[in-house]
Amino acid sequence: MQNLSVRHLLGIKGLTQHDIKLIFETADNFKTVINRPIKKVPSLRDTTIANIFFENSTRTKLSFELAQKRLSADVVNFSAASSSVSKGETLIDTVNNILAMKVDMVVMRHPNPGAALFLAKHVHVPIINAGDGAHEHPTQALLDAFSIREKLGTVKGKKVVIVGDIMHSRVALSNILCLKLLGAEVKVCGPTTLIPKYIESLGVTIEHDLRKALAWCDVANMLRIQLERQDIKYFPSLREYTMMHGLTKSLLDSLPKEIVVMHPGPINRGVEISSDVADAKQSIILDQVENGVAIRMAVLYLLAGQQGA
Repeated sequence: MQNLSVRHLLGIKGLTQHDIKLIFETADNFKTVINRPIKKVPSLRDTTIANIFFENSTRTKLSFELAQKRLSADVVNFSAASSSVSKGETLIDTVNNILAMKVDMVVMRHPNPGAALFLAKHVHVPIINAGDGAHEHPTQALLDAFSIREKLGTVKGKKVVIVGDIMHSRVALSNILCLKLLGAEVKVCGPTTLIPKYIESLGVTIEHDLRKALAWCDVANMLRIQLERQDIKYFPSLREYTMMHGLTKSLLDSLPKEIVVMHPGPINRGVEISSDVADAKQSIILDQVENGVAIRMAVLYLLAGQQGA
Protein backbone atom coordinates (compact mmCIF):
# COMPACT_ATOMS: atom_id res chain seq x y z
CA MET A 1 0.00 0.00 0.00
CA GLN A 2 1.24 3.50 -0.89
CA ASN A 3 1.61 5.96 1.96
CA LEU A 4 0.66 9.57 2.51
CA SER A 5 3.53 11.95 3.33
CA VAL A 6 1.73 13.04 6.53
CA ARG A 7 0.69 11.32 9.77
CA HIS A 8 -2.24 13.66 10.36
CA LEU A 9 -4.64 15.55 8.11
CA LEU A 10 -4.46 19.02 9.66
CA GLY A 11 -4.94 21.06 6.51
CA ILE A 12 -4.35 21.08 2.77
CA LYS A 13 -1.18 23.10 3.41
CA GLY A 14 0.75 20.00 4.48
CA LEU A 15 -0.24 17.82 1.50
CA THR A 16 1.60 17.13 -1.77
CA GLN A 17 0.13 16.54 -5.23
CA HIS A 18 0.98 12.86 -4.75
CA ASP A 19 -0.98 12.76 -1.47
CA ILE A 20 -4.08 14.19 -3.12
CA LYS A 21 -3.76 11.83 -6.10
CA LEU A 22 -3.50 8.87 -3.70
CA ILE A 23 -6.54 10.04 -1.71
CA PHE A 24 -8.56 10.45 -4.94
CA GLU A 25 -7.58 7.02 -6.29
CA THR A 26 -8.45 5.40 -2.93
CA ALA A 27 -11.77 7.29 -2.89
CA ASP A 28 -12.53 6.01 -6.43
CA ASN A 29 -12.29 2.46 -5.05
CA PHE A 30 -14.43 3.26 -2.02
CA LYS A 31 -17.05 4.95 -4.20
CA THR A 32 -17.67 1.62 -5.91
CA VAL A 33 -18.00 0.02 -2.44
CA ILE A 34 -20.67 2.48 -1.20
CA ASN A 35 -22.72 1.91 -4.35
CA ARG A 36 -22.84 -1.88 -3.83
CA PRO A 37 -25.77 -3.66 -2.12
CA ILE A 38 -23.43 -4.52 0.80
CA LYS A 39 -21.72 -1.22 1.54
CA LYS A 40 -19.25 -2.35 4.21
CA VAL A 41 -15.63 -3.44 4.01
CA PRO A 42 -13.60 -4.78 6.97
CA SER A 43 -10.64 -2.42 6.34
CA LEU A 44 -10.70 -0.76 9.79
CA ARG A 45 -12.13 -3.56 11.88
CA ASP A 46 -10.70 -3.39 15.45
CA THR A 47 -9.87 0.32 14.94
CA THR A 48 -11.59 2.75 17.32
CA ILE A 49 -12.15 6.31 16.13
CA ALA A 50 -13.31 9.20 18.33
CA ASN A 51 -15.29 12.03 16.75
CA ILE A 52 -14.72 15.05 19.00
CA PHE A 53 -16.86 18.02 17.99
CA PHE A 54 -16.48 21.24 20.01
CA GLU A 55 -18.71 23.01 17.46
CA ASN A 56 -22.09 21.98 16.12
CA SER A 57 -22.03 19.97 12.94
CA THR A 58 -24.58 17.82 11.20
CA ARG A 59 -23.32 16.99 7.71
CA THR A 60 -19.59 16.65 8.41
CA LYS A 61 -20.17 14.60 11.55
CA LEU A 62 -22.67 12.30 9.81
CA SER A 63 -20.38 11.94 6.81
CA PHE A 64 -17.39 10.96 8.96
CA GLU A 65 -19.49 8.57 11.03
CA LEU A 66 -20.90 6.91 7.94
CA ALA A 67 -17.40 6.62 6.44
CA GLN A 68 -16.13 5.02 9.67
CA LYS A 69 -18.98 2.53 9.80
CA ARG A 70 -18.56 1.63 6.11
CA LEU A 71 -14.96 0.71 7.02
CA SER A 72 -16.17 -1.39 10.01
CA ALA A 73 -14.46 0.84 12.59
CA ASP A 74 -15.75 1.23 16.14
CA VAL A 75 -16.99 4.79 16.62
CA VAL A 76 -17.12 6.96 19.75
CA ASN A 77 -18.98 10.26 19.45
CA PHE A 78 -18.13 13.09 21.82
CA SER A 79 -20.09 16.33 21.97
CA ALA A 80 -18.43 19.15 23.91
CA ALA A 81 -21.68 20.87 24.88
CA SER A 82 -22.75 17.95 27.05
CA SER A 83 -19.28 17.15 28.41
CA SER A 84 -16.81 18.23 31.07
CA VAL A 85 -15.48 20.87 28.66
CA SER A 86 -18.44 22.97 29.73
CA LYS A 87 -17.07 22.62 33.28
CA GLY A 88 -13.68 24.01 32.25
CA GLU A 89 -11.74 20.88 31.28
CA THR A 90 -8.87 21.63 28.88
CA LEU A 91 -8.58 20.30 25.34
CA ILE A 92 -5.54 18.17 26.23
CA ASP A 93 -7.27 16.65 29.28
CA THR A 94 -10.36 15.84 27.26
CA VAL A 95 -8.42 14.13 24.51
CA ASN A 96 -6.05 12.33 26.88
CA ASN A 97 -9.04 10.91 28.73
CA ILE A 98 -10.46 9.68 25.46
CA LEU A 99 -7.09 8.22 24.40
CA ALA A 100 -6.83 6.45 27.76
CA MET A 101 -9.83 4.49 26.52
CA LYS A 102 -7.52 3.17 23.76
CA VAL A 103 -8.78 5.18 20.81
CA ASP A 104 -6.71 4.78 17.60
CA MET A 105 -7.64 7.97 15.75
CA VAL A 106 -9.32 11.32 16.45
CA VAL A 107 -11.54 13.40 14.16
CA MET A 108 -11.89 16.87 15.65
CA ARG A 109 -13.79 20.06 14.95
CA HIS A 110 -12.93 23.07 17.10
CA PRO A 111 -13.82 26.80 17.01
CA ASN A 112 -10.18 27.86 17.47
CA PRO A 113 -7.79 27.99 14.47
CA GLY A 114 -4.79 25.73 15.05
CA ALA A 115 -6.52 23.48 17.61
CA ALA A 116 -5.88 20.35 15.50
CA LEU A 117 -2.19 21.25 15.07
CA PHE A 118 -1.87 21.86 18.82
CA LEU A 119 -3.42 18.47 19.51
CA ALA A 120 -1.21 16.67 16.98
CA LYS A 121 1.86 17.90 18.87
CA HIS A 122 0.63 16.40 22.14
CA VAL A 123 -0.99 13.07 21.29
CA HIS A 124 0.35 10.04 19.47
CA VAL A 125 -2.56 8.99 17.27
CA PRO A 126 -3.54 10.39 13.85
CA ILE A 127 -5.65 13.57 14.02
CA ILE A 128 -8.06 14.58 11.26
CA ASN A 129 -9.09 18.23 11.26
CA ALA A 130 -12.85 18.43 10.59
CA GLY A 131 -12.68 22.24 10.70
CA ASP A 132 -10.79 24.63 12.99
CA GLY A 133 -12.47 28.03 13.27
CA ALA A 134 -12.19 30.05 10.07
CA HIS A 135 -8.86 28.36 9.26
CA GLU A 136 -9.09 25.05 7.33
CA HIS A 137 -11.51 22.25 6.48
CA PRO A 138 -9.33 19.86 4.45
CA THR A 139 -11.78 17.01 3.78
CA GLN A 140 -14.32 19.48 2.37
CA ALA A 141 -11.73 20.87 -0.05
CA LEU A 142 -10.72 17.34 -1.08
CA LEU A 143 -14.29 16.26 -1.74
CA ASP A 144 -14.96 19.49 -3.69
CA ALA A 145 -11.90 18.96 -5.92
CA PHE A 146 -12.77 15.25 -6.27
CA SER A 147 -16.30 16.24 -7.39
CA ILE A 148 -14.89 18.66 -10.01
CA ARG A 149 -12.55 15.91 -11.28
CA GLU A 150 -15.48 13.49 -11.48
CA LYS A 151 -17.70 15.96 -13.37
CA LEU A 152 -15.12 17.58 -15.70
CA GLY A 153 -12.46 14.83 -15.96
CA THR A 154 -9.68 16.89 -14.40
CA VAL A 155 -9.09 19.84 -12.08
CA LYS A 156 -5.97 21.08 -13.89
CA GLY A 157 -6.61 24.13 -16.06
CA LYS A 158 -10.21 24.55 -14.88
CA LYS A 159 -11.49 27.97 -13.84
CA VAL A 160 -13.16 27.96 -10.43
CA VAL A 161 -14.82 30.93 -8.75
CA ILE A 162 -15.53 30.83 -5.01
CA VAL A 163 -18.38 33.21 -4.20
CA GLY A 164 -19.46 34.69 -0.88
CA ASP A 165 -18.08 35.02 2.63
CA ILE A 166 -14.40 34.37 1.90
CA MET A 167 -13.20 36.03 5.11
CA HIS A 168 -14.95 33.70 7.57
CA SER A 169 -14.83 30.52 5.50
CA ARG A 170 -12.43 27.67 6.27
CA VAL A 171 -13.88 25.99 3.16
CA ALA A 172 -12.65 28.88 0.98
CA LEU A 173 -9.06 28.75 2.27
CA SER A 174 -8.77 24.96 1.99
CA ASN A 175 -10.38 25.02 -1.47
CA ILE A 176 -7.99 27.69 -2.73
CA LEU A 177 -4.94 25.74 -1.50
CA CYS A 178 -6.22 22.43 -2.92
CA LEU A 179 -7.33 23.80 -6.31
CA LYS A 180 -4.09 25.74 -6.81
CA LEU A 181 -2.04 22.65 -5.92
CA LEU A 182 -3.97 20.69 -8.56
CA GLY A 183 -3.39 23.33 -11.24
CA ALA A 184 -6.75 25.14 -11.37
CA GLU A 185 -7.22 28.88 -11.85
CA VAL A 186 -9.10 30.40 -8.91
CA LYS A 187 -11.03 33.63 -8.55
CA VAL A 188 -12.92 34.86 -5.49
CA CYS A 189 -16.06 36.97 -5.66
CA GLY A 190 -18.03 38.77 -2.96
CA PRO A 191 -18.52 42.12 -1.23
CA THR A 192 -15.24 43.98 -0.58
CA THR A 193 -15.86 43.68 3.18
CA LEU A 194 -15.92 39.86 2.99
CA ILE A 195 -12.70 39.39 1.00
CA PRO A 196 -9.55 39.45 3.17
CA LYS A 197 -6.66 41.68 2.11
CA TYR A 198 -4.11 38.82 1.99
CA ILE A 199 -6.12 36.69 -0.43
CA GLU A 200 -4.19 37.66 -3.60
CA SER A 201 -0.97 36.38 -1.99
CA LEU A 202 -2.47 32.88 -2.39
CA GLY A 203 -2.38 33.28 -6.17
CA VAL A 204 -6.06 34.07 -6.72
CA THR A 205 -7.70 37.04 -8.39
CA ILE A 206 -10.64 39.11 -7.10
CA GLU A 207 -13.82 39.96 -8.99
CA HIS A 208 -16.67 41.83 -7.27
CA ASP A 209 -19.14 41.55 -10.17
CA LEU A 210 -20.86 38.15 -9.94
CA ARG A 211 -21.99 38.11 -13.58
CA LYS A 212 -18.41 38.70 -14.83
CA ALA A 213 -17.07 36.01 -12.47
CA LEU A 214 -19.66 33.47 -13.67
CA ALA A 215 -19.00 34.26 -17.35
CA TRP A 216 -15.28 33.54 -16.70
CA CYS A 217 -15.58 30.28 -14.76
CA ASP A 218 -16.20 26.58 -15.42
CA VAL A 219 -17.26 25.97 -11.82
CA ALA A 220 -18.95 28.24 -9.26
CA ASN A 221 -18.68 27.24 -5.60
CA MET A 222 -21.32 29.24 -3.71
CA LEU A 223 -20.51 29.70 -0.01
CA ARG A 224 -22.92 30.23 2.85
CA ILE A 225 -22.93 33.59 4.61
CA GLN A 226 -21.50 32.73 8.03
CA LEU A 227 -23.61 34.98 10.20
CA GLU A 228 -22.55 33.08 13.34
CA ARG A 229 -18.90 34.10 12.78
CA GLN A 230 -19.58 37.75 12.01
CA ASP A 231 -19.11 40.10 14.92
CA ILE A 232 -20.05 43.25 12.96
CA LYS A 233 -22.26 43.95 9.94
CA TYR A 234 -20.27 43.36 6.74
CA PHE A 235 -23.11 44.29 4.34
CA PRO A 236 -26.37 46.28 4.74
CA SER A 237 -28.83 43.37 4.60
CA LEU A 238 -29.24 39.79 3.42
CA ARG A 239 -31.64 41.07 0.77
CA GLU A 240 -28.98 43.38 -0.65
CA TYR A 241 -26.38 40.59 -0.52
CA THR A 242 -28.76 38.33 -2.47
CA MET A 243 -29.39 41.01 -5.09
CA MET A 244 -25.65 41.52 -5.66
CA HIS A 245 -24.15 38.07 -5.07
CA GLY A 246 -26.99 35.54 -5.04
CA LEU A 247 -27.11 32.98 -7.86
CA THR A 248 -30.55 32.78 -9.51
CA LYS A 249 -31.82 30.58 -12.34
CA SER A 250 -32.29 33.59 -14.64
CA LEU A 251 -28.65 34.63 -14.09
CA LEU A 252 -27.47 31.06 -14.67
CA ASP A 253 -29.53 30.74 -17.88
CA SER A 254 -28.24 34.08 -19.20
CA LEU A 255 -24.60 32.92 -19.19
CA PRO A 256 -22.93 32.18 -22.55
CA LYS A 257 -22.03 28.62 -21.40
CA GLU A 258 -23.15 25.99 -18.93
CA ILE A 259 -21.23 26.06 -15.68
CA VAL A 260 -21.09 23.58 -12.79
CA VAL A 261 -22.66 24.80 -9.53
CA MET A 262 -21.39 23.63 -6.12
CA HIS A 263 -22.18 24.41 -2.49
CA PRO A 264 -20.46 23.03 0.63
CA GLY A 265 -23.74 23.21 2.62
CA PRO A 266 -25.78 23.87 4.59
CA ILE A 267 -27.59 25.94 1.96
CA ASN A 268 -29.38 29.17 2.79
CA ARG A 269 -31.90 28.79 -0.03
CA GLY A 270 -32.92 32.15 -1.39
CA VAL A 271 -29.79 33.89 -0.05
CA GLU A 272 -26.56 32.79 -1.77
CA ILE A 273 -28.39 30.43 -4.11
CA SER A 274 -32.03 30.08 -5.16
CA SER A 275 -33.92 26.80 -4.77
CA ASP A 276 -34.25 26.22 -8.51
CA VAL A 277 -30.45 26.60 -8.91
CA ALA A 278 -29.74 24.22 -6.01
CA ASP A 279 -31.93 21.61 -7.70
CA ALA A 280 -30.85 22.34 -11.31
CA LYS A 281 -29.12 19.73 -13.47
CA GLN A 282 -25.92 21.81 -13.41
CA SER A 283 -25.80 21.50 -9.62
CA ILE A 284 -23.55 18.76 -8.20
CA ILE A 285 -24.40 19.51 -4.55
CA LEU A 286 -25.75 16.00 -3.83
CA ASP A 287 -22.75 14.44 -5.63
CA GLN A 288 -20.54 16.40 -3.20
CA VAL A 289 -22.39 14.80 -0.28
CA GLU A 290 -21.90 11.29 -1.69
CA ASN A 291 -18.27 11.99 -2.55
CA GLY A 292 -17.72 13.29 0.99
CA VAL A 293 -18.23 9.79 2.39
CA ALA A 294 -15.83 8.23 -0.16
CA ILE A 295 -13.14 10.89 0.45
CA ARG A 296 -13.41 10.53 4.23
CA MET A 297 -13.22 6.73 3.92
CA ALA A 298 -10.02 7.18 1.88
CA VAL A 299 -8.45 9.58 4.41
CA LEU A 300 -9.32 7.37 7.40
CA TYR A 301 -8.05 4.24 5.65
CA LEU A 302 -4.76 5.82 4.51
CA LEU A 303 -3.99 7.41 7.90
CA ALA A 304 -4.82 4.19 9.74
CA GLY A 305 -2.34 2.42 7.41
CA GLN A 306 0.34 4.95 8.34
CA GLN A 307 -0.04 4.10 11.99
CA GLY A 308 0.72 0.45 11.43
CA ALA A 309 3.66 1.26 9.16
